[in-house]
Amino acid sequence: MAAAVVMENEKKSPETEHPRKAFGLAARDSSGELTPFHFSRRNNGDEDVTIKILYCGVCHSDLHSIKNDWKNATYPMVPGHEIVGIVTEVGSNIKKFKVGDRAGVGCMAGSCHSCGSCEQSLENYCPKLIFTYNSRDADGTRTQGGYSDTIVVNEHFVVRYPENLPLDKGAPLLCAGITVYSPMKQFGLNQPGMHLGVVGLGGLGHVAVKFGKAFGMRVTVISTSPKKEKEAIEQLGADAFLVSSNPEQMKAAMGTMDGIINTVAADHALAPLILLLKVHGKMVMIGVPEKPLALPVFPLLMGGRILAGSLIGGMQETQEMIEFAGKHNITADIELIPADYVNRAMERLAKGDVRYRFVIDVGNTLKSA
Repeated sequence: MAAAVVMENEKKSPETEHPRKAFGLAARDSSGELTPFHFSRRNNGDEDVTIKILYCGVCHSDLHSIKNDWKNATYPMVPGHEIVGIVTEVGSNIKKFKVGDRAGVGCMAGSCHSCGSCEQSLENYCPKLIFTYNSRDADGTRTQGGYSDTIVVNEHFVVRYPENLPLDKGAPLLCAGITVYSPMKQFGLNQPGMHLGVVGLGGLGHVAVKFGKAFGMRVTVISTSPKKEKEAIEQLGADAFLVSSNPEQMKAAMGTMDGIINTVAADHALAPLILLLKVHGKMVMIGVPEKPLALPVFPLLMGGRILAGSLIGGMQETQEMIEFAGKHNITADIELIPADYVNRAMERLAKGDVRYRFVIDVGNTLKSA
């Protein structure tokens, strides 16, 4: 029966496969150009929450996805997984939300709920994880993301959004925020007085600095760009700044850091960074370089150091993260853009020309054609 439903849905157009009309911006091919797109959403089920989308952050993975850089794109594709808005409908079994509540949706829209990862509130590692867009939903249709006017999501994957946190500046936390918060918590890099290194000062890195300081840590930014030192220290509150291409600076800092959050998605040398760690220090990779990095083993062996990876975070941790952000007034530094600027924003993002995150003003500027 399930296979029959999938086949039937695949025969329908995006505009007719579900009962509810929706509108957004979609990429139709690997050019990545986003154009107006009429499609549909499912009816709000007993376990669902419907959200009117007001803002959606622009993540670098959106750019990779619409360009098919990871060779898994299915078109047409509505990107966007840093979604915030207002609840407009709740299912009969919903207890956490009511109409009018602020709510957010991040990278995940579903999981199996029964594997070892799901049982540990680590849905992000579920083998049947359903992503918010460019993924296959339980009914066989393709999920579509937050560059759109509305979304229907299972309650388990909806976050209660703090009343004091700005919707626009908080939207990127649903991806960037949990991506840096989770490894800090999971690997014990969140203790006051610890020394944390943050490699790369972009969309992820600048948020990592803010969380590190909120945890009471000493934070050092490590970057290839000397010109970022002033903003790292004066604007973001970092305690120190290292230019990774400066051998003297790097040598002087060897063995001083309890942990490093590495956000860099470009090719870079790991050995100089590993040597910054204390004995049993940990470096967690959250950036995704296109090509494999060379891994020097001796620096790991000689200090009993650990190199690990982390992918977003589970839903329980995501809720914890956004509440922590509300308590400590942590937001992303953003450039708010109208919907019709999104293709230009993608061009700028590809060049690294943003400080530090684009957010689309969906509620005020996304108009149905």
